[in-house]
Amino acid sequence: MRYLTAGESHGKQLTTIVEGLPANLPISSEDINESLLRRQKGHGRGKRMQIEKDLVDIVGGIRHGYTLGSPIALVVHNDDFKHWIDVMGEDPVAEDQNIRRVVTRPRPGHADLNGAIKYGHRDMRNILERSSARETGARVAAGAVAKTLLKNLDIEIIGYVKEIAGIKAKEYEDMPMNERKDISEESAVRCLDPEASQKMMDAIDQAKKDGDSIGGVCEVYIEGLPAGLGSYVHYDRKLDGRIAGAVCSINAFKGVEFGIGFEAARKNGSQVHDEIAWNKEDGYYRKSNRLGGFEGGMTTGMPVVVKGVMKPIPTLYKPLQSVDIETKEVFNASIERSDSCAVPAAAVVMEHVVAFEVAKAITEQFPNDQFPKLKEAIDQYREEIRNF
Repeated sequence: MRYLTAGESHGKQLTTIVEGLPANLPISSEDINESLLRRQKGHGRGKRMQIEKDLVDIVGGIRHGYTLGSPIALVVHNDDFKHWIDVMGEDPVAEDQNIRRVVTRPRPGHADLNGAIKYGHRDMRNILERSSARETGARVAAGAVAKTLLKNLDIEIIGYVKEIAGIKAKEYEDMPMNERKDISEESAVRCLDPEASQKMMDAIDQAKKDGDSIGGVCEVYIEGLPAGLGSYVHYDRKLDGRIAGAVCSINAFKGVEFGIGFEAARKNGSQVHDEIAWNKEDGYYRKSNRLGGFEGGMTTGMPVVVKGVMKPIPTLYKPLQSVDIETKEVFNASIERSDSCAVPAAAVVMEHVVAFEVAKAITEQFPNDQFPKLKEAIDQYREEIRNF
């Protein structure tokens, strides 16, 4: 499985092409729209979420509710493009016309300056339009397709917020999956801890008043994965490594943890590793899950728990100083529409990029031309390892 996205923040549309899904997987636009609309929610979102209502247009690879085995093409139209035609249109600009909204002042923390240097652009709108987090809408669409595959294989996944601006939610290690989903959906900041949720919202409101932004930590929790998914043989097939790379590829994410994560550096080995046990009903399991469901680059059969660290969004309404690339004068960085905190939305994005990596690993390890045969193979594998 793989996917490719195209489109700019204020361009005509976001396009996603997903390749490698098995044929005869039941899927509908509702499956994808649910994920797209979840991404737009969250306390602290900016005005862009009021302008766009992200809904998918399936334009290839699905017929009568089932995948064909061919590439799936998904489109999310940008309704706001009608106001940006002269800025973002594809047609050449007449010699007697000037391009509007040219950006020559790179914003600290963004891709603006580095991208301009790399690709030779003097107008950094060419950079910021693609490096915008708007692109994550296309990635959520791809992840929604992957989530549909996982759900039909009895694998459930959910993303939520663990921390915002230093405000930490309580640990809920034994909370059932359905409760994690319900509570996070009801929370305006996608947090499982009601007390922490209110404090997080207060911190977001204060940051908005101050013209500042705040970051946090998201967590993705997965149940139903069999042991042995991934590989210890080759470094690039270790599933936790793939997931870590996918998480760090999300805009503004700067770190990843599995299980207790960096806390393992401050504990003895006896406080880090998970003892192995066995019973007739479940087969092998771990008495704890400090390693977050991974050993040796492979799943253990325990829930996968991965955290991602999101920095504060760098677009500030009290902008930091920068240097104009044309005049070399010092200016306050330009402002594009932005959120004071996007951690709740980022939890949804992280959920979907992780889902895609897991689905990709499954289709690599099991027969993947036809979904019924894939499901049969995984069910058989689950039974084999239970009796191993």
